[in-house]
Amino acid sequence: MKRTLQLAMVGGGEGAFIGAIHRAAAALDGDWRLVAGAFSSDPARNRRSGDMLGIAPARTYASLEALLAAESALPEAERVDAVSIVTPNHLHAPMAIAALDAGFHVFCEKPMALSTVEAQEIAQAAARSGRHFALAFTYSGYPLIEEARARVARGDFGKVRLVQVEYSQGWLSQPIDRDGNKQAEWRTDPARAGLGGCLGDIGTHAFHLAEHVSGLRVDQLCADLATHVPGRQLDDDVSVLLRLDNGARGVLKATQVAAGDENGLKLRIHGEAGGLEWSQMEPNSLVLRWLDRPMETVRSGGPGLAPSTLQRLRTPAGHPEGYIEAFANLYRAFAARILGDAPGPDDAFPSVAAGLRTMAFVESVVANARSDSKWTQLAVTAGS
Repeated sequence: MKRTLQLAMVGGGEGAFIGAIHRAAAALDGDWRLVAGAFSSDPARNRRSGDMLGIAPARTYASLEALLAAESALPEAERVDAVSIVTPNHLHAPMAIAALDAGFHVFCEKPMALSTVEAQEIAQAAARSGRHFALAFTYSGYPLIEEARARVARGDFGKVRLVQVEYSQGWLSQPIDRDGNKQAEWRTDPARAGLGGCLGDIGTHAFHLAEHVSGLRVDQLCADLATHVPGRQLDDDVSVLLRLDNGARGVLKATQVAAGDENGLKLRIHGEAGGLEWSQMEPNSLVLRWLDRPMETVRSGGPGLAPSTLQRLRTPAGHPEGYIEAFANLYRAFAARILGDAPGPDDAFPSVAAGLRTMAFVESVVANARSDSKWTQLAVTAGS
């Protein structure tokens, strides 16, 4: 019988958005059971969160430090296997390093850290502990993103020439970060969000998706960062030209001030013979365009899908799967890696390498936008 892994969560308590998503995704396939947590630095909110989630009071801890100490003291069969970190960005590195060094696997929200230096420190902690580290680049878990990746990799479109990725939101079009909106307030604070606002929050998703599906690596970039809302301390609008390592060209656009837009993540890749188009708001369709034949629409669950795509599906064609199911695919792959059931490819879930690449991207974009240079070499980090 397969063992159900035990999970602890740090952050994600009462009123948080992403913690609930992580919990639903982790529970979906029966691979994980949430048994412990330190859900809030506010003691009352922490207790209420533990009660709401059915966590035993003795395993609702006041802090990560208390959690690691108490869980480490339990017999191996009783302690948690992994810690899910769903806090603001500035806590990712210290918490991930502490959990890894204590002998626990880590599933962390993106971005990996505040800097490439911190990201490297996480990578080193994972290496010395022998524990696995996963990163929540959710969109790589969608079945038809895997189908797109597989078709590019097998050469369906010929040599890739163009990579275009757009992530358009409108929720920060007004200064809600100064009006008490908790989700907006920390994301626009450099001390907690890091170097990038929109860049770190959704620009990293777009960058990861572009590299993941194309199989290419960004070599150089030319960037413009803008802050449209007066008084905001971090960017809310990002435009980047990309040069990829095979000579392809790319464009990345990320914004959180496109008033009225919801969650418009779109990817287009074109090669010598054709191209593909995918939209997160219509995730069960992959559009294929060709020079020599009519356009095709590939449907999730339909015929002709790659074996690696089929592994990510849970329902027959016509039964939509979405964001939580994509997230769950990452948790399922993470569980399989921990249990050794199906080691799979290195990119079965985003890990240290993806984190290092995205942090190098953030720092390179900021450096280019601040300089008079037209092009900046993407910083290369060990393991990326």
